[in-house]
Amino acid sequence: MSGLASCSPDVSFVTLSGGVWNTTYTIKYRGDASLADSVQVIMKQVEMSLSPFNEESVISLVNRNESMAVDENIRRVFSLSREVNAISGKAFDPTLSPLINLWGFGYTGHESQEPCDSLIASTLAVVGIDSCRIEDGVMYKKAPETTFNFSAVTKGYGCDEIARMLKRNGVVDYMIEIGGEIALGGLNDRGRLWRIMIDAPVDTIAGHEGLMTVELSDCGVATSGNYRNFRDTKSGRVGHTISSVTGRPVATSTLSATVIAPDCATADALATACMAMPADSALTMINRLPDVKALLVTLAADSTFTVLQSNK
Repeated sequence: MSGLASCSPDVSFVTLSGGVWNTTYTIKYRGDASLADSVQVIMKQVEMSLSPFNEESVISLVNRNESMAVDENIRRVFSLSREVNAISGKAFDPTLSPLINLWGFGYTGHESQEPCDSLIASTLAVVGIDSCRIEDGVMYKKAPETTFNFSAVTKGYGCDEIARMLKRNGVVDYMIEIGGEIALGGLNDRGRLWRIMIDAPVDTIAGHEGLMTVELSDCGVATSGNYRNFRDTKSGRVGHTISSVTGRPVATSTLSATVIAPDCATADALATACMAMPADSALTMINRLPDVKALLVTLAADSTFTVLQSNK
């Protein structure tokens, strides 16, 4: 995690920006006090709890069976993950971790070879967060080989934790963005709802191309997509979203999924779930959930974008 890159007032707003967890962050909030140190503390706490890329984190110790004791961050994220796993028909599952590693998208190994059927099957056998539980602060895994990768929810959770800290310090108006996931509260520096651009699922020289802009507040926004995180194998190009049914990269027409939910961690997890499901199933799931909206971008037969939205 890098240190603070900038801290400057902007019409009674403070702006913090820098790098964390191999991505970038931008935080804007209305207030006189610099809360940069508190932001850094929370980011480090989240990393040391949930990052499988940090070998000393609590989840890394659990993954290696060195210690099954978990902290409050893991308890919260585990509980949310179990809920979204059930809601999505097991499409979302952080215990897909060993398969994500196997396909070269995880925290260990960057395999150049496509895994064989028998290895996929044996690895899939240890997947299942619904067969894991936490009791009295201790993690009980489905199997010793079961591991967790909460990356699909950690950025959103980090945004929420920083938002909670800002609120404890009396901050009402804020925008917290970490790697594209966003937590919003109050109004922007013009006294209006926050204007958030949703990216089109394409790569450009500039890095981003806007699809649409929405005005929001008091919610979390997260986008998941395979258009930037993929690998080329002998069988063709595959994305980083892995199926809990086949153990292989998911093949659907959905290019990206953006979810708006009451908190950013929930939006983050649901966006990943949407990417692991057929678009119609994903929208059916979202339409059942109160205070949750989604926008899916799918690839039509003529290679053009089709934008699908939940009916709320």
